[in-house]
Amino acid sequence: MKRVALVITAVAALVAGCGGSEDAAVPEEATSTTAEAYEPGPFFGECGSVTDAEVQSAFGAGPFVQITRNSVGCQWETVGFGGPGVSFSWYRGSPIGRERAGSELIGRPAKDIEIDGNPGFEAEQDTLCEIGVQFGDDFFHWSITYSLGPAARPPCDVGNELATLTVERKR
Repeated sequence: MKRVALVITAVAALVAGCGGSEDAAVPEEATSTTAEAYEPGPFFGECGSVTDAEVQSAFGAGPFVQITRNSVGCQWETVGFGGPGVSFSWYRGSPIGRERAGSELIGRPAKDIEIDGNPGFEAEQDTLCEIGVQFGDDFFHWSITYSLGPAARPPCDVGNELATLTVERKR
């Protein structure tokens, strides 16, 4: 019984491998992939090279508590509920246009900005602002929000200040 199963398997493999010329051949260009060269942009440092004290100073509010800190981003919130919050994210090899389109899709119209010769966008709605700055195939993103109550400073003023510090400190 084992021999019969082995013979059937061998014959099936041979038949499957013997395709005729009428088999659908996949053109070579469809099977090969071309990898585009990716040149990494500058190093922005942990949290965009911005300190906790600088985040608090930019807001003119606080005290802030950093709740997330990792290799690609940081997030701060004020002590207590409903105060301002800020996050920094760094994207390598990711299109900034997708981030911009997402902001526009949820009702935050984006406008073009430039920081130290680097293109980007600013999207503001009420008490929230997003700043994205592009460096080749990479970009970083600051998101500023005043959840409740009046803002001590306009959120995009805070975002531009933090983004400018990040650009100035890139390595």
